[in-house]
Amino acid sequence: MKLIGMLDSPYVRRVAISAKRLGIDLEQQSVSVFRTFEQFKQINPVVKAPTLVLDDGEVLMDSTLIIDYLEALAGPGRSLMPQGIEQRLRALRLIGLALAASEKSVQLYYERNLRPAEIQFQPWVERVEGQLAAAWSALERELEKQPLPSDGSIGQDGITLAVAWSFTNLVVPDQVDAAQFPLIAAFTAYAEGLEAFVATPIDG
Repeated sequence: MKLIGMLDSPYVRRVAISAKRLGIDLEQQSVSVFRTFEQFKQINPVVKAPTLVLDDGEVLMDSTLIIDYLEALAGPGRSLMPQGIEQRLRALRLIGLALAASEKSVQLYYERNLRPAEIQFQPWVERVEGQLAAAWSALERELEKQPLPSDGSIGQDGITLAVAWSFTNLVVPDQVDAAQFPLIAAFTAYAEGLEAFVATPIDG
């Protein structure tokens, strides 16, 4: 199977790390939705990263849906999600907040780097900045209530959170301060030292 997309995307990197943790081998191809648009279009006309190309040529897209498929391949014994309903609900909440933080970071990055300054709409930018801050603040509070384990293991909630924090710091570093979110920063430092993260660097 082939994973199409750049590892500077939090969604592509999230899938790549999850596959490693599930013991599934993926061939990662660094194809950009911007710089190599036509090449990506030949693989997936929708040009959405990540794209997973199965061995039979079938194409899947969207990181959450791809990870769901990989979980099914790996089987319940290797799941990155907790089985207990209460812990699963919390994991889903953390994942949702981290994906929201990734989305808002992407929106701010696109606004700053793709839209000409003279047509940027400041009220919308401020709203997105507020949404991004709200997502990280909610995640910090979640870790205050119940820390994520740092015992050599990591679940899908931890993967998604750490990937999102590293991404936000890469593309809109002025929007986050490690001193304001110490638990998130410390957990991400732990996660980035794990083998699956080291083998999947954000710069691709």
